[in-house]
Amino acid sequence: MISIKDIQKGFSGKSVIEGVSSEFETGKCNLIIGSSGSGKTVLMKCLVGLITPDSGEIAYDGENFSIMNADQKKVMRRKIGMLFQGSALFDSMTVEKNIFFPLDMFSNATKAEKQKRVDEVLDRVNLNGANKKFPAEISGGMKKRVGIARAIVLNPKYLFCDEPNSGLDPQTSLVIDKLIKEITTDFNITTVINTHDMNSVMEIGDRIMYMYQGKKEWEGTNKEIIFSKSEKLNSFIFASEFLKDAKDMRMLEISGKIDNKRDMDEMLRS
Repeated sequence: MISIKDIQKGFSGKSVIEGVSSEFETGKCNLIIGSSGSGKTVLMKCLVGLITPDSGEIAYDGENFSIMNADQKKVMRRKIGMLFQGSALFDSMTVEKNIFFPLDMFSNATKAEKQKRVDEVLDRVNLNGANKKFPAEISGGMKKRVGIARAIVLNPKYLFCDEPNSGLDPQTSLVIDKLIKEITTDFNITTVINTHDMNSVMEIGDRIMYMYQGKKEWEGTNKEIIFSKSEKLNSFIFASEFLKDAKDMRMLEISGKIDNKRDMDEMLRS
């Protein structure tokens, strides 16, 4: 579990994060959502130590990351996997060499042990046989899977994903979501995801935090989000008239006022 308490961060006198507190649970996909400029990316950078908060506390399973010295933070970062928005693969390296990179940096394993681990994670993300391909030779979805393989090759306890579905078609996005969810559950990882993808929210959002202008506006599950009373959250998620109508119909269905698909189809046609 990762817990944050009263995180504050500003730049050039302008506040970006204002008193955000939350918990990101182990074995679950914890999503941070919000419009551009809401502060979610800055918050994630604070969580992984790329930015130092002005005040507040970040704790990894009870260990206060905020007060660790440089050496202690380096040890902690070895427990963290990161999937970057653009995958951030090295174009000059093969798929295999991209995944070898963190092992070469942080592991004392033998070459044979490293090779075995690389093959294991490639198999886990369904990329058997792609070892010798270069990033330019594979699709966007495959690049994301290589990024996930590299992020988990050191067996992290914590996984951070920055817009994992950015640039992907809806079908491939679902594949990536399912993969992240499976890895989170199978290995009992604490996963934190920044996303704009509402499909991800509804499919894998075990815990969701909505940020608005640097503050936590709402928090709950994907089962609770449809009942939110937050006007800001509803405006963000149900931006189009179609989605607003879909939400209204879903609430009617849950309340028992709509009891079959035919009724919903008739409402859509009306």
